[in-house]
This record gives sequence, structure tokens and C-alpha cells, in this order.
Amino acid sequence: MLRSASGLGATARECHDALQRHNLPVFGIDLTRTLGYETDIIDWPFIDGRHVIGRGTLFLHTSGPLVPLVLARLGRRFVRDKYVIAHWFWELRELPEEWRYGVPFVHGICVNTQFVARAVRAIAGTRPIHLVPHPMPAPTRAHAAATGIRPFTVLVVFNVASSFARKNPCAAIRAFRRAFGDEDRSVKLIVKSTNADHWPPAEGQLQEAAGNATNIELLGGGTLGSTAMADLFGSADTVLSLHRAEGLGLVMIEGMLRGLPVVATDWSGNTDFLTSETGIPIGYDLVPAEDPQGAYDHPRSLWAEPRVEEAAAALRLLRSNPRVRQQLGEAAAKAAAHRFSTACYAESIRALLEA
Repeated sequence: MLRSASGLGATARECHDALQRHNLPVFGIDLTRTLGYETDIIDWPFIDGRHVIGRGTLFLHTSGPLVPLVLARLGRRFVRDKYVIAHWFWELRELPEEWRYGVPFVHGICVNTQFVARAVRAIAGTRPIHLVPHPMPAPTRAHAAATGIRPFTVLVVFNVASSFARKNPCAAIRAFRRAFGDEDRSVKLIVKSTNADHWPPAEGQLQEAAGNATNIELLGGGTLGSTAMADLFGSADTVLSLHRAEGLGLVMIEGMLRGLPVVATDWSGNTDFLTSETGIPIGYDLVPAEDPQGAYDHPRSLWAEPRVEEAAAALRLLRSNPRVRQQLGEAAAKAAAHRFSTACYAESIRALLEA
């Protein structure tokens, strides 16, 4: 979904651009409308690849159950002689049974974290699994901040369409309120959400969680451009993600690249890169995965319920100790710049193609 603002769309665009930047011939085929998604991004440039008939490598940034449909839509003439690699994300320890339908149609599977690799391995059979780094472009620079004293600012960013229950923003709001109360204007929580129309109860639950707090700002609306997002991150002192599950965790990576300490649930994909040296991992209890939106409603599987009091303590620490903020932020930026560089991704794909 190259023109979708979804996480899958973002990762596909970033992988495309990384290969292009490092001189690998790369084309794109947009499946946004084909798969029923809204076209959010209209100005992202790519060369359409539907004319590339014959040998080549086809990377499918779609979920497992959609692989047969996508290949059918692309057509036999296009798919013939292609080496097909699925690039998969998932946010629970077990993949749903229907993901098995995609396995026979691919030659290999790329994943970005050990967490996803373990889930995929259980259904992949003899298909090779390639653990590749995710490429992140250098962050857009924020506009110069206004001078003067500003509040210690905590930032939460999430997409309602990616499962409100999984992103768990209400836990982040509770942690902030427990840490600082409702009237301390020397602190601020910004909660930026998109695609609220995908699940209408989201707005009401956010407002109920925020209550009458005067230091919480709920930002809805559409997807922000790169400059506006840079300004949002530039206004923050820390990024908070009390998710129940993440296959990777793009918002956390974005914060780390900008030198912000990240406070996040110590479970799922982000455990590959978020450690006590680069952020503040938060403890959790495993509970049945129940999702009113349906995408992750798998009660036989488990996901994390982060410990809100522990997160509140972490926020208080970061507010009171600028030196800790600086040390964690610098370590986070250094680690993320290496791990998520476009060069690392391009080299891993080059090696895969040459194998």
C-alpha cells in the first residue's frame, strides 16, 4: 500500500527509498486501492513496475492471507519467473492460521525483528526466513523552538486503524496523570492520533482517559507531513509507548533517531533495540489478546499489559533528571542511527539477492 499512511505503507516506502538511494534498480506497484485502503499520500514518487516482465525479485509488503490475492491481481504474466519474497509483520507470538495460505506462494520471507521471526518460523516450513534491518531515513529537522521556558513534554503517536487496543494510548494517559496529576502546567502530554474514523469509540475513550486534565492535549485529524511531524517530535522531551504488542515500533525508532529517551513496554518487536542503555523498558503482565476492532482478537494468544505505575515512575525520573534524559537520548540516537541505516538494509538485501 505505497500510498497509504499505514505502518505497512510507511515501511514499504522506506525500503523502496533505501534500495534506490544505494543504487539498486527498484520499482513500485501500489496496491492501496486494490486492497481497499484509502489513498492518503499522493506525492510520493516512484517508477511503476507493472511493466517489468520476466526475471526479477518481487518483495510483497502485504500480510500473509493477502499473498494469493495480490499475486492473482498482478497476473500470471507479471509473476512468472519472479523470485517472490514476502516481507511480513505481526504483533502476536502466534500467526493466525490463515497466514499459512501465503506460504506456498513465496520463495522466502523477510522480517525485521526476532519476535516476528519466531512467529513466522512456526508456519514457514522449508521457506528461508531472512532477518533484515529496517531502514529509516535521517529525520527531518524541526523548526527552531520558541525561546523561553517550556513544559516537560511527553509524546504519544499512534494510528487508530492499527488497533486502538494494541496501541493502548489510554494506559499512557493514565501513566502521565499518575506521574504528574492534572493541573501541573510545567508538564504536558501530547497524544497524536490518526484515522479515528476507523473505530469511532476511540475518541470517547481518549477523552474519558484524559478527564479534566489541563496538561493533556489530544490531537486528532489527519496524517501530518514530514515537517509537521518533525515539529511534533521536536517539541517533545520523551516518547511514550505503552503498547500491548508491536511487530517493530516505528514511532519508538523515530524518537530514538531524534535523540529522545523512549519509555516503552518491554515486550514484542522493540525488545531487539530498546534496552536499559537506550531507553526505559517497562515491565508487563501477559494477558489474553482481546481487540474490539477484530484484527488482533485472539484470546488464545497473549499480549502485554504494561505496568502503569512503573511507567509513571520512569516519567518522573526523566522529568527530574535532565542528565539521564541526555545520556539515554544520546545512546538511543547512536544505536538507532547504526541499526536502522539505509546502508545496512541495502547491504542485507544485496547479500540476499546474491546468495
